[in-house]
Amino acid sequence: MDLKQKILIIDDDMDLCRLLRNNLEQEGYYVCIRHDGAAGLLEAQSADYQLIVLDIMLPHKNGYEVLEKIREKSFVPVLMLTARDSEGDKVSGLRMGADDYLTKPFSNSEFLARVSSLLRRYTVFNAADIPDKNIAVGRLTINRAAHEVSKDDLPLELTAKEFDLLLFFAENPGKVFTKKQIYRAVWKDEYAFDDNNIMVHIRRLRKKIEDNPESPEYILTVWGVGYKLGGETG
Repeated sequence: MDLKQKILIIDDDMDLCRLLRNNLEQEGYYVCIRHDGAAGLLEAQSADYQLIVLDIMLPHKNGYEVLEKIREKSFVPVLMLTARDSEGDKVSGLRMGADDYLTKPFSNSEFLARVSSLLRRYTVFNAADIPDKNIAVGRLTINRAAHEVSKDDLPLELTAKEFDLLLFFAENPGKVFTKKQIYRAVWKDEYAFDDNNIMVHIRRLRKKIEDNPESPEYILTVWGVGYKLGGETG
């Protein structure tokens, strides 16, 4: 790649950071490392990164605190790392705005696949063949080129994955998709029966785009099958 994509790693495991940096640099990425939450947050706020790899257990500020501050001003993709094999930790991170997570220990190939998947939206965003035409769904307007969504002409603040989810449904109006199909299409990865990941993102998306998330009109549940888009498209 001519212009290196920039990745910030915030993790206090120095050996792991060195390994991740070597692997990422071999793939052509620019990598910056910070070993505590406070320094990592400062770096994240002072430079333009295309991806942040964020550990949960950090000195000075934990990963949740760092993520919360990042999400106040930025929707950069965030890949969270955790040494705990706990669904609660994973769901908490996703609810706070993380785009994906990995549980330690993980393989280099899995890590690079997740990084590539999260960065893909930037390569698509910068591609010349992005359709310029907006998609209207009810009172929502989806701007593909600008990666923006508005409702009644007021901007909505969606994360990268939330935007990808909504765009996927909007480009396939009326079609019912299983969780497996959604995961493969949006996460660009093989489905690993991780329903929590999909359900948390859909729940967060509904809170932002629906008048009443408990009675949605845009992202509809088809019981026993999956989800589909509601509302008129144009």
